[in-house]
Amino acid sequence: MPRTPKDQSKTTARQLASVIKSARDIMRKDKGLSSDVDRLPMLTWILFLKFLDDMEKNREVAATLEGKPYRPIIESPYRWRDWASDEGGITGDDLLAFVNYDEATRPDGTKGTGLFAYLRNLQGSDEDPRPDVVATIFRGVFNRMINGYLLRDVINKVNIINFAATDEMHTLSLLYETMLKEMRDAAGDAGEFYTPRPVVQLMVTVTDPRLGEVVEDPACGTGGFLVETFEHLRAQAQTVQDREILQQRSIRGGEAKGLPYLLGQMNLLLHGLEAPQITYGNSLATPLKDIGPRDRVDVILTNPPFGGEEEAGIQDNFPKDKQTAETALLFLQLIMRKLRRTPRPGRGAVVVPNGTLFADGVAARIKAQLLTEFSLHTIVRLPNGVFAPYTSIPTNLLFFEVGGPTREIWYYEQPLPEDRNSYTKTKPLRFEEFKPLLEWWDNREVSERAWKVKIEDVLKYDDEGNLLSANLDVKNPNANDDIEHRPPEELVAEIVDKERRILALMEEIAAALEAQTL
Repeated sequence: MPRTPKDQSKTTARQLASVIKSARDIMRKDKGLSSDVDRLPMLTWILFLKFLDDMEKNREVAATLEGKPYRPIIESPYRWRDWASDEGGITGDDLLAFVNYDEATRPDGTKGTGLFAYLRNLQGSDEDPRPDVVATIFRGVFNRMINGYLLRDVINKVNIINFAATDEMHTLSLLYETMLKEMRDAAGDAGEFYTPRPVVQLMVTVTDPRLGEVVEDPACGTGGFLVETFEHLRAQAQTVQDREILQQRSIRGGEAKGLPYLLGQMNLLLHGLEAPQITYGNSLATPLKDIGPRDRVDVILTNPPFGGEEEAGIQDNFPKDKQTAETALLFLQLIMRKLRRTPRPGRGAVVVPNGTLFADGVAARIKAQLLTEFSLHTIVRLPNGVFAPYTSIPTNLLFFEVGGPTREIWYYEQPLPEDRNSYTKTKPLRFEEFKPLLEWWDNREVSERAWKVKIEDVLKYDDEGNLLSANLDVKNPNANDDIEHRPPEELVAEIVDKERRILALMEEIAAALEAQTL
């Protein structure tokens, strides 16, 4: 019986999964790679070069059909087709030397610059900045494999993938996201650049970027917000002009660390963004006063790192009365500065730790600016464990737009499922759990999960007009079981009752065990 297109897609998915698994299994044999935290970056740069060469072939064909000259990003003999596509090609120590050394014998037998050295020194132009992107990526990449024969085996596996096929691209992008999550789980300290996908989906859905708007994540990590935004905008692109806008003038990002920058670039490429406009560097490095109208964007979606401390040189980029080492507070100022004022007001959605809501001093002044210059219309309070296993710190989502001052703030407390005390690595948050919130978003009413607060209850000033506090940590007054609002004697009585029931249960178990031994 002939296979249907659906069956063929399933077969392709299985084949791609098998290719990726085989490549990772080979990498596990190499003593230079001790964990998936090492293996995924290795696999990423190999996938990247294969992807780039497949895309270059398509562009060369298109240019030929149009009768136009084509200048490739990577010249011979450094293209994938020159050194990697022949399964019996350069291998062993010769392959390692070609990849790693500044000077080496190249696959065509000539002496010259090694692969990584060549890639790191590519230079783009105003007409084609893509060589600069490749150079930036490879300045932060190193080959950690020490067995050239195993490296050849991995390359031969990846060579099977056809990045020119749309179905394979889509399937591989899903596989790649799975690998990213696995790496984050294994990394432990890499959680600063991971936001659970359901949270990302929620923030993109309710912010609703529109085609023609510019969306930015100044701390984009592995690209979760930008990938979700790209998919959201792609559904709106119906014409060739729409697709040009999507590809060239819609998505921006910034990332300070080499590993997430590399992974994010690949993530966006696999999802179909042909030339990601991601800046490699600390987005806080530009003085706030130097950010003008041309630098502003329509939408900012981000989960900036929190708990970190920025050096004095970075803090000097901010106003004297709002300088702080706390990274999250600096990013909040950056976001406010970068949102577009005209012709349409910009809007932002940002993840912040609970401490940001109630902190005083510099934090209060920053929040006062947010509340007076912007409309902070919604705060979503996330339940425990959303970011497990990376952090147990309670987190919140702030949604605001240009055009203050804030008059009132709506709060929504996202509940845990009834059978949970917290989320865990094996039982994480699911997007479906946000359905009541999404239904409430455009038809807001006070409930046991939603309440609103007037701005005068948040911003407090003394008689002379000096700011005293800006406390956004407003507890839910409508919760059925709000511990903080229950009398102490009631809480004590409940605890004693629970202890009595536990003791009675233990006595029953002891009696049952004793009966079994008689």
